Amino acid sequence: MKIIDNQNLNPEFAKNVDADLLPTKERIMDPLSYTASFMGGCVSIGTFSMGAGLIGVLTIPQAILAMAIGCVVIAVGLVIIGQCGHKYGIPFTVQLRSSFGTAGVKIPGLLRGVPAIVWFGFQSWVGAGAINSCLKILFGIDNLPVVYALFTMLQVALSIKGFSGIKWMENISCIFIIAILIYMLYVVNTRFAVEIGDKFSGITGTWGMPFWAATTSFLGIYSTMITNASDYSRTVQKKVGPFFTGSIYTIAILPVTLFMGLIGLLVTAATGNSDPVVVFSTTMGSKTLTIVTLLFIAFAQVTTNVLNNIVPPAYVLMEAFHLKWSHSTILVGILSVLCMPWKLVTAESAAGLALFTQIYSAFLGPIFAVMAVDYFILRKQKLDINDMYNKEGPFKGINWAAVIAILFGSVCSLFVVDISWYVSLIPTGLAYYLLMKYMKSSRSFCKGTIFSKE
Repeated sequence: MKIIDNQNLNPEFAKNVDADLLPTKERIMDPLSYTASFMGGCVSIGTFSMGAGLIGVLTIPQAILAMAIGCVVIAVGLVIIGQCGHKYGIPFTVQLRSSFGTAGVKIPGLLRGVPAIVWFGFQSWVGAGAINSCLKILFGIDNLPVVYALFTMLQVALSIKGFSGIKWMENISCIFIIAILIYMLYVVNTRFAVEIGDKFSGITGTWGMPFWAATTSFLGIYSTMITNASDYSRTVQKKVGPFFTGSIYTIAILPVTLFMGLIGLLVTAATGNSDPVVVFSTTMGSKTLTIVTLLFIAFAQVTTNVLNNIVPPAYVLMEAFHLKWSHSTILVGILSVLCMPWKLVTAESAAGLALFTQIYSAFLGPIFAVMAVDYFILRKQKLDINDMYNKEGPFKGINWAAVIAILFGSVCSLFVVDISWYVSLIPTGLAYYLLMKYMKSSRSFCKGTIFSKE
């Protein structure tokens, strides 16, 4: 794949654009660093909750297979959407302009940003709870709201450094994360072997809709990440091709998701408690191991939030409101607090989080379909970089073909919300193709496509 130099970008189009939104000039991620980034970025306590939601539905082998399928789909999706960012060095919000328009990008940006902010708040509260438990064990200090506020500010501060800060943090965390996950799974399986056996002895499982709904749940956690894959791939060295990149995603995402999902499934089945902080602060049997495990839970939230839940909505806010990167990341932190994450971590919320994931996947699947059809089928992977940055050019305004297509795809998928992401793809892609071909108001957006009359 030929990498575009981007040095021919018209200075007039670039002068009013924040440097972080311009085509990247520095590819700081080598394959090892990129693998470490995704490995650390995918240690999500949300995966723990998704695993907990499978109790009584699937057998353990079925649960493992459902997680694996979800992870493979994620890897393929990341490659498809990330191709554009890797080739042209542009972020997600600029990539959207060719399909949604310079004003229309706010719609998919909002749909991408809201789940990220919610997950940021959720995972920050869990991480703060782990730190608070450590402070209580060591020093008798118990003040979760203050710890949460400080923990949120720490993550925002790390994010302000951008991908250079993310790179070193994820590289350091990679080995630690895998080692602790293996140990946590070992402890759960040995300490609760009898309880786990009793719980799953009467479960026959199913290969029907609940199984595929489970794959959607695990896919849905990262369907947000798929949509803005270019924000990550634009930082990868030019020599790394699509197949290699797909292998990186699979190697990074699959083991971490399997460990986290299984730990959530087994721990909740054995103890009846889906809060990982409570479970691991009371079952490790050693103060040292308890502290190490709780610190891991806290650290895991940082690696995930910084990469997946702060960067994307920050770019969206920069595009929509012309904010600086630092201001955007601070605003994301404030909005995550307003989501009241302390209400999301209750035991009653596990099923609700799964439903929330499936519902927003019903909107993110269509966005994925529009972006894929636009770039691969209509434009044959060829973009004019000046058109992408020209606010008065052919992509000015809103491309209603894309908006109508995602609405149509979302409605279709909501009829089968359990597998919403999958169901949305073909209706959305077909609708977008036909609307671009026949819709008069989308004529200017056809520049550079197979429907162009130039």
